[in-house]
Amino acid sequence: MKKLSSTDRAILKAIENLVDGIAINCGKHTEVVLHSLDVDNPCVMKICNGHITGRQVGAPITNLALEKISKGEDISKPYFTKSPCGKNLRSTTTLIRNADNVVIGAFCLNMDLEAPFQEIISNFMPSIRTICHEKTIEEFYHNTDDMLKTTIENMHQLVMTDKKITAGKKTKVLVVRLFELGIFNFKSSPHLVAELTGISIHTVYRHLRKIEKN
Repeated sequence: MKKLSSTDRAILKAIENLVDGIAINCGKHTEVVLHSLDVDNPCVMKICNGHITGRQVGAPITNLALEKISKGEDISKPYFTKSPCGKNLRSTTTLIRNADNVVIGAFCLNMDLEAPFQEIISNFMPSIRTICHEKTIEEFYHNTDDMLKTTIENMHQLVMTDKKITAGKKTKVLVVRLFELGIFNFKSSPHLVAELTGISIHTVYRHLRKIEKN
């Protein structure tokens, strides 16, 4: 371990949101922990579902985590241990390195194997409310062109069928919404928008200039 620099601490800080995100996805029976490995104070920097081991931010790193770190394996194989109250846990430890390839932190997952199966599986199943009222369709692509094409076509249909948007403003609204999605950050996207929507390329660029100006 070493004394962490401000850059090292910034790297770990940027990972904190991953702790929350993974905890939300995995559910309350998986503890997600981010350890800072500053030589002066190696400890828990961020934790979700700490009730599983009874830890909070500032808790010291465990002896087993130190053992995994000392082996230098960037991603450990799953290992089994027990919580302070005796629960069986399935764990993994992933090392975090800086630009100099020095270990500065550790990302750990601890799954409670004694949690009720129904509670675990329910976290991965949509609720009745979600099925009936929420339509979240995520499409997965093999290349950028397919993603751009589908996104542009979907937004074009959405704007064109929206009766709240007057006919004279639909083109502007379409370009604005595609801009907000970051579509125009991709090379040749203005030409693709023109090709797929029937809007002239000059009109697309005119609206883009107005957006960037404002």
